[in-house]
Amino acid sequence: MAEAAALSAGPFGDLRVGLVHGRLKAAEKHRVMDDFAAGRLDVLVATTVVEAGIDVPAAAWMVIHGAERFGLAQLHQLRGRIGRGGGPSWCWLIPSGDVAGETRQRLAFFAAHSDGFALAEEDLRLRGPGDLWASGSTARLASGWPTLADADPAALAVRDGRALLGEDPQLRSSLWRPLRERLLAQYGKLVPLAAG
Repeated sequence: MAEAAALSAGPFGDLRVGLVHGRLKAAEKHRVMDDFAAGRLDVLVATTVVEAGIDVPAAAWMVIHGAERFGLAQLHQLRGRIGRGGGPSWCWLIPSGDVAGETRQRLAFFAAHSDGFALAEEDLRLRGPGDLWASGSTARLASGWPTLADADPAALAVRDGRALLGEDPQLRSSLWRPLRERLLAQYGKLVPLAAG
């Protein structure tokens, strides 16, 4: 709220600035997002509540403050909110302070890649695979139960996704027709799949 007020009073004083965050009631969030999508707001200040399900084709710029606090998957979700109109778009990562080491490398990797598969693989490498059974039971691990690391889900997803795109990129075969229909029903179009 302080950021929205500061921007409205300062550099964006001549623009219409909106604010959306998780504490707003659902109806108010929808109103603000509708205003932004319709062009009645020029700038939207938001928390990560906008990371999924928002489709504003005219949105072309995003500034992520405190970028070092987010993982690659969340940054990818946020960046995915812009550039949906087909024109050029820009996403700026603004860290809270100086970043070094692994944090700097993670942000640099993100800035250099837009492929969701590559980002998922790097996120898995950085954060580790987790526990497949979500119990952390050393007894299960000691007895030979598989861990998520054994499955390598990122590699499987990349392999299967690339095979599908090579075999049937428009999802027209009878095998993939239900997926095509679901995507069309939910999104109204098939989005180009080159970004991963």
